[in-house]
Amino acid sequence: MSSTTELPALIHADHTSVRHLGNWTTASRLDVRARSGSVLLDLRSPGLPDEVELHVELDRAAIKLLVPEDAVVDHWDLRWTGRGKVKDAPTADGSHGRRIRLTGTAGHSEFRINRGGVATLFALCTREGLADARRAHKAGQQSALLDPQL
Repeated sequence: MSSTTELPALIHADHTSVRHLGNWTTASRLDVRARSGSVLLDLRSPGLPDEVELHVELDRAAIKLLVPEDAVVDHWDLRWTGRGKVKDAPTADGSHGRRIRLTGTAGHSEFRINRGGVATLFALCTREGLADARRAHKAGQQSALLDPQL
């Protein structure tokens, strides 16, 4: 983590759905509070640091993370109350890209990790993704969600 006093990105979802796609933050810490809601976070942006901490307080919530293919998702410091799981299919080659640390508490909640091409397809198939694709097509450009480096 950086030694500067950077403020965390705050995300709150109470009985609602919150989506952050594309290049939406450069913070190294994300604080998420969700109760009976869902959160979609796109963490594929090259503007993010190599290590990102995702601190959560979840109650009956679902978080979907869109990450690069070589990202490492560490959930050792996550405390569970009730049922829950982290659904992930890490890469088999053992590569070490961006490190995403999950910390905090999760009660009756789940995390779903989408990687690489699946993450790109998921981002493009959202309402925001389709709107961005239409905008890019009209402007003769490539969608920012297709390639987060744009």
